[in-house]
Amino acid sequence: MNAKRDDKNDTDNQGSGHAIPSPGFFARMRAYFLTGVLVSAPLAITFGLAWWFIEFVDSKVIPLIPAHYNPENYLPVGYEDYGIPGFGLLVILVFITIVGWFTTNFAGRALIKLYERILGRIPAVRSIYSAIKQILETVLANQSNAFRQAVLLEYPRRGMWAVGFITGETKGEVQHLTEDTVINIFLPTTPNPTSGFLLFVPKRDLVILDMTVEEAIKMVMSGGIVTPPDRRPLDEQQKPRVAAKTYEDVDVLREKENVPILVSRDIPARMEPGEKPQDENGKTREDA
Repeated sequence: MNAKRDDKNDTDNQGSGHAIPSPGFFARMRAYFLTGVLVSAPLAITFGLAWWFIEFVDSKVIPLIPAHYNPENYLPVGYEDYGIPGFGLLVILVFITIVGWFTTNFAGRALIKLYERILGRIPAVRSIYSAIKQILETVLANQSNAFRQAVLLEYPRRGMWAVGFITGETKGEVQHLTEDTVINIFLPTTPNPTSGFLLFVPKRDLVILDMTVEEAIKMVMSGGIVTPPDRRPLDEQQKPRVAAKTYEDVDVLREKENVPILVSRDIPARMEPGEKPQDENGKTREDA
């Protein structure tokens, strides 16, 4: 079934013949001010967050550096209070790189196995460590497909749409229990996309979006204020692929055995155990 758009031409706004009045002085000043806010606000916020992060890392790392190795102690008189912005962040980057190089040789791998064995014997720590390690390995691996595609899905009900992200193909018990091929979907919340819900959605119910993951994240964080443009060809833009109409004519009731039973909407949903649905004449379907 093809969905149709209700597009109508507004003939009232065509051929009016009235000239558009030019904006006044205060209207132009207001437009200039708003344009300046749109240009300067993102720069100021980005610079402020970056400067806060650098100062935070420096305040935690520089006190750990021995005095005779700290270059701030050798600055000229009058510059000690300013320090070297970003030096602590540079030390962290070098330290992480050295740790990565050390773990690639035999001694490093042996040391990693040793402390993983020690952490594995601590009940509370081993679960946290293994979960964090698995998540980081999945996200940072080169062959990972996590957060590589944005999709459109119906949530929280039929006719309402949400933007989600594919995190992988469902495997294990969840896939074996479902009849359809399901996909792991992370559904972020607005305006904080770091929290959300994990959904297992049938593959046939997903619509792959052409927008990038970065554009979809911006759209979620802004609450829909920032909307990426549709870069598809014009003929594809004129053909809707999804519709908000609900096509189901039955309700799904689940019994204790987790068996889906299709019941018509005109039959009361609540029935006593063992009771059979009846029609208007008091006859069951089997009697009919």
